[in-house]
Amino acid sequence: MRLVASAIYFALFMVLLLLVAIMPWWLLYRFSDLAAFVLRRVMRYRLDVIRSNLRCAFPNSNTTTLRQMEAEAYRNLADIAVETLKGFTMTNRSIQRRHRVLNPEMLDRFFEQGQSVIGLTAHLNNWEWGAMSAATQLRHTPIAFYTPLSNRLIDRVIKRHRSLRGTVIEPTTNTHSTFERNKNRPCIYLLVADQSPSNLERAIWLNFLGQDTPCIHGPEKYATLYNYPVVYIDIVRKRRGFYEIELQELCEQPKALAPHELTHLYMNRVEQAIHQSPSSWLWTHRRWKRRREELQTTTIC
Repeated sequence: MRLVASAIYFALFMVLLLLVAIMPWWLLYRFSDLAAFVLRRVMRYRLDVIRSNLRCAFPNSNTTTLRQMEAEAYRNLADIAVETLKGFTMTNRSIQRRHRVLNPEMLDRFFEQGQSVIGLTAHLNNWEWGAMSAATQLRHTPIAFYTPLSNRLIDRVIKRHRSLRGTVIEPTTNTHSTFERNKNRPCIYLLVADQSPSNLERAIWLNFLGQDTPCIHGPEKYATLYNYPVVYIDIVRKRRGFYEIELQELCEQPKALAPHELTHLYMNRVEQAIHQSPSSWLWTHRRWKRRREELQTTTIC
């Protein structure tokens, strides 16, 4: 029965992929508007989570403002979904025009020294096109980590399309072996690290959007272990379907930083970006589902 259900979902996914591929961009965004309406008004997809997150992050905002943020957040979610599917059939020229890296030369000196770099971004605007735009605009070999989907057929299609332009796609479970295997060539490791950590014991706790928040320890761990320079990848939506990416240096020598300082630098930058464009973040995450009280011993940051 599970195999049959998996096959049905795969077939529906491929039909949707084909439909999106042949849609002109103007029609794609009408479809996105419809999807946003259905998600919010009909399915009420994670509506309670979004409202709770927005209330926590913006306690001084009135109900009207919060509802406007909510509506825009659903539109952002729908846009990312359809753009991700559309990205499978985009040309390199289209990617470079719609997901443009403003300052790729920032990384050239590291590349010429044979130095790898860690690129940190967040679930802001369209991060999904990052694997494609990095491969077509940066000299470093992009390595992107992802969480495999439970549907192996769909997962295989997504992974293949993401890697067509030269990006190496690795599951998060292979993070350590991937760093080890590629330490002798200049790569840029692409990490989206603003979600809630699965391992609370190793989490780094700090204040984020006014909340006591556990953060993933991995980026700081590997940056310090290999002493790789770290850049923040700032993705800004200029208009629907068009993004500009600015590479911003967070730290050139992670080993010189105090413990948890790099995580603070990263999360502070994410918070700034959220305040600049609140609806651009993925508010469907249960970001504050974990509490420090769950730990048997207190973690001190």
